[in-house]
Amino acid sequence: MVTFQLERTAPLPLDEAWRRLTEWPRHALVVPLTRVSVVTPPPTRTGTVFVARSGIGPLAFDDRMEVTLWRPPTETLPGLCRLEKRGRFVRGWAEIEVLPGPGGRTRVLWREELRVRPLPALLDPVLGAAARSVFGRAVNQLLRRP
Repeated sequence: MVTFQLERTAPLPLDEAWRRLTEWPRHALVVPLTRVSVVTPPPTRTGTVFVARSGIGPLAFDDRMEVTLWRPPTETLPGLCRLEKRGRFVRGWAEIEVLPGPGGRTRVLWREELRVRPLPALLDPVLGAAARSVFGRAVNQLLRRP
């Protein structure tokens, strides 16, 4: 199991950072070899299910996720979304939080616990480094893309 946290500050209002990070199909634009399909009807809410399919041909796998907490930001509360990863190979959870940052900016916290079956625990350091790199780049690009 790998656990990590990313922190970013973006020159965006809270609601715009939230939108950029939680429009699930946008993730396919920034994660290589990945397509995202939302299984449940819009709008996103607790219970929304989506699938990120990553890879090529027989080497592809599905990362099925369900939104278990959906609290968009308000004037008085930060935004918080929790996803449970329920795929056959990818398990764990992710949390996306948007908070007021310095100078009217938005502070983003991305926390994740990731298990990939059947990888042995011996490979957790490699998986952790790869996940931090891939998710870090994805968060950066999502926040930069209108």
